[in-house]
Amino acid sequence: MSKSNPTDRLYSKDHEWVKDQGDGTAVIGITDYAQEMLTDIVFVELPPIGKKVAQGEPVAVVESVKSVSDVYSPVSGEVMDVNKTLEETPELVNQDAFGEGWIAKLKITNADELKSLLNATAYDTLTQEEKH
Repeated sequence: MSKSNPTDRLYSKDHEWVKDQGDGTAVIGITDYAQEMLTDIVFVELPPIGKKVAQGEPVAVVESVKSVSDVYSPVSGEVMDVNKTLEETPELVNQDAFGEGWIAKLKITNADELKSLLNATAYDTLTQEEKH
């Protein structure tokens, strides 16, 4: 059973999370629910530093034993940093999707987009509906 979703971040309907750092930057990753659906993650293709992405555009790729999935950016921004640890240990996404398994840090270019995302309660409801 997946752990409850942290309330200190927002969620997309595509199962990505974004944690606003409060300084115009945000950390993004995939949710615990997403990594559970993907099963064992074997590779993460990280975006190049400086890449500009629009909300909803693919920012990274996660490959599991079952499938290859795009990771969509929950907000528009510019990639400032990536989690290089995932190149050697992609399974961190499975083990700690909301912590050590983060994917990228973005400089947010449109903070208003955060308002279009789901809070933890709304995201819990979405994933409960998808399971049934």
